[in-house]
Amino acid sequence: MKIYIDFDDVICETARYFVKIANELFGINLPYNEVQFFNLQKAFNLNDEQYEQLMKAGHTPETLLAYEETFCASKTINKWIDEGHDVYVITGRPFDSYGPSRKWLDEHNLNRAPLFCVDKYGRENHVQKWTYSMTLEDLYKMDFDFAVEDSPAAFEHLLHFPGCSVAVFDRPWNRNAALPCRNFIRCNGWSEIDELLQTVTIK
Repeated sequence: MKIYIDFDDVICETARYFVKIANELFGINLPYNEVQFFNLQKAFNLNDEQYEQLMKAGHTPETLLAYEETFCASKTINKWIDEGHDVYVITGRPFDSYGPSRKWLDEHNLNRAPLFCVDKYGRENHVQKWTYSMTLEDLYKMDFDFAVEDSPAAFEHLLHFPGCSVAVFDRPWNRNAALPCRNFIRCNGWSEIDELLQTVTIK
């Protein structure tokens, strides 16, 4: 089975760290459970300059390496790889964050999972054809049977994989989002995601 796994807020606790950064930079005290939007500019009510500052602070190598692992992420992913599944980490992080992102995965015993940076949200000014970078068109040429994603903004991309079952990792910013179809199933953590995978059959 070919499996797509998002990085931020699926494998690691990115938003929890951004809550701290927003507080440190701008004095914004927004509890994690009240982060209602995937768009952090909207979530923290920032102007363009503040948002750029926030994103820059959240993507320094030191910050990327400091993110905490989501409970049982590496354990579950390695279990899937041991079972013979092909696992791909597909992130919307900036292309230039690949180095520290790859290092984070390696340090968390996920060295067997390939990482690809995809311009999921149209943020890249210059698309570089590195071995690890992809346009959306490149992504759509791939096939996946199962996916794990938290971002409502990325749900539309997963509809390009017919029959793909999608585990929606339950987060505050996706709880009010309409799920596109019955292939999208909300899961509360990696244990439930693993249970869902066991029910999937390749069509």
